[in-house]
Amino acid sequence: IGNSSDLTCPPKSNATMVTWKISPKIGGPCTLGYRADRNKTDRTNCSDSMDWKFRPDQNPALEIRQVGIAHEGNYTCEVVATEGNFHRTYHLTVLVPPRLTLYCDDHRNPVCEAAAGKPAAHISWVLESNSTPREEGHDNGTVTVLSKFTAYSTDVTNTTCIVSHPAGNQSKSIAC
Repeated sequence: IGNSSDLTCPPKSNATMVTWKISPKIGGPCTLGYRADRNKTDRTNCSDSMDWKFRPDQNPALEIRQVGIAHEGNYTCEVVATEGNFHRTYHLTVLVPPRLTLYCDDHRNPVCEAAAGKPAAHISWVLESNSTPREEGHDNGTVTVLSKFTAYSTDVTNTTCIVSHPAGNQSKSIAC
C-alpha cells in the first residue's frame, strides 16, 4: 500500500491497438486504450492514479501510483498486432502492514495488538503462552488482531510479542 506498481504488457513492435481492461473489487471498471493508426490514447472511468508508464507506442506498461486497497482487482492487457492478439492478466492484491502496539492491561498482563493489517497478522510470544488471539474485521478489508499474554509461571518479568505478516515481521518487548 502506498507504493507505485508497474504492470507490463507483451510488447509488440507492430501493435495496432493496446487496451488495459481494469476490474477493481471496489468501484466500476475502467479502460485505457491506444490506437497506433491515429497515435491516440483514450481513457474511460480510470482514476488519475492509473496511466501509461511510458508512451504506449513504445512500451504499453501500466503504472498505478499510490496503490490503495481500492486498486485490488483484475488487470488485463490486450495487444492487437499483425501476428495475432496477445493477453496478459494480473490479479492485484494489496498488502497493508499492521501497526504494532504492546501495552500492559489493568491486571499487568502484556497485550499485543496488530492493528488494521491486510491480511490478518499472526501474533506469537517468545515465551510460551496460552493466549487466544481475537480478530476484528474492518469495513476497508483490514483486520486488527489482539492477543493477551497469559504466562504459565508467575515469575515472568519481560516478554516479547512477535507479529508475522507478508508485508514484514515486527516485534516488541515489555515488562509489566
